[in-house]
Amino acid sequence: MIRDTSHQDAVVTAPPSHKFKRPALLVGAAVVLIATAALLFSNWSSAGHSVSASRLRIAEVGRGTLVRDASVNGRVVAAVSPTLFSTAPAIVNLQVAAGDTVKKGDILAVLESPDLSDALKREQSTYEQLKAEVARQQILSRKQKLLAQREADTAEIDRLSAQRTLERYDSVGQVGIIAKIDYQKAKDALNSAQIRARHASQAANLEGDDVALAIRTKANELERARLSMANAQRRVDELTVRAPVDGFIGTLNVQNRMVVAANAPLMTLVDLSRLEVEIEVPETYVSDLGLGMNAEITLPTGSASGKLTALSPEVVKNQVLARVRFDGDQPKGLRQSQRVSARLLIEEKPNVLMVQRGPFVENEGGRFAYVVRDGAAVRTPIRIGATSMSAVEIVSGLKPGDQVVVSGTDAFRNAERVTIN
Repeated sequence: MIRDTSHQDAVVTAPPSHKFKRPALLVGAAVVLIATAALLFSNWSSAGHSVSASRLRIAEVGRGTLVRDASVNGRVVAAVSPTLFSTAPAIVNLQVAAGDTVKKGDILAVLESPDLSDALKREQSTYEQLKAEVARQQILSRKQKLLAQREADTAEIDRLSAQRTLERYDSVGQVGIIAKIDYQKAKDALNSAQIRARHASQAANLEGDDVALAIRTKANELERARLSMANAQRRVDELTVRAPVDGFIGTLNVQNRMVVAANAPLMTLVDLSRLEVEIEVPETYVSDLGLGMNAEITLPTGSASGKLTALSPEVVKNQVLARVRFDGDQPKGLRQSQRVSARLLIEEKPNVLMVQRGPFVENEGGRFAYVVRDGAAVRTPIRIGATSMSAVEIVSGLKPGDQVVVSGTDAFRNAERVTIN
């Protein structure tokens, strides 16, 4: 019966050289572990944390032409959209409805104003009365001129008679047939007749001037009456509201047979043959805008180009309204108040150092960027210049060929160095 194997065991003695191999292996393993730990600690101390590369968007820094622009929203509006007003208190008789297409000169509404109609009748009556008075004044003037001329002719006849009498006295006075006193009387009578003839002629001329002045005064009164009548006629004619342009009725502000006050809006007429784009520009861009600036308009049917033609001087809710006019022919298929987007081309800067724009500009305030070096993103101070919708100018801090993390930096939490897995 065998109880155990103690009798079969034999003690084996290790060779002398084997005594030194085991401690060496232990020391080597300890050195490897210490180096690995040091490397891991170094990486851990240099990078706060790691981020997967799939969560990042990286762009390369390069040189090119930076187009400084601004993206804005707007709507299509009519370049010509007159609002028609009532010229006087009246009753409105509408001849059209909202949405009707009209031509220039078509009657849109007829206003009833008894006051203007009565004023026109009074002016017409006054004009006819003054017209008759002018005709009567012309007749009276001719009569006065005739009377004055008769007096002048009579005085001239008396002068001629006195002159002939004096001539007879001259012929017989030399032989002493007539008394000298009679000759002197005849001479005085001629002088008197000459004076009366001269005064009568001057009086006739003055009478002619007075008559002409009286006629001219009446004629001026008649002209004033005619102008007043024409003005009253114009105001009555304005009671018939006509379309100033071709288009359609956009908005009706009144109802049929409504009583309106003077200068009350009646309706808005929209001319669709001339459309523009009204854009809302943030006030931060206003200082860089100028009339004639180019713009690209994005439409449902494509894109179109235009120019900035008007800029409002007023800021409303941090926005400034501006107008863009299409270049060339107007695009087809546009509708009133249709929403569109536009891109204002503010400035072009050639041969600048730039990188693709991304959230890193807003996240870091434009003062820092994460540059990829040796598998890690290093936080680097930079200075940026002009910005556009797609790129940003780099003034300092980067060089061409640098790889910059443009999106996903919000996960870095402002660490100085982040490992990219």
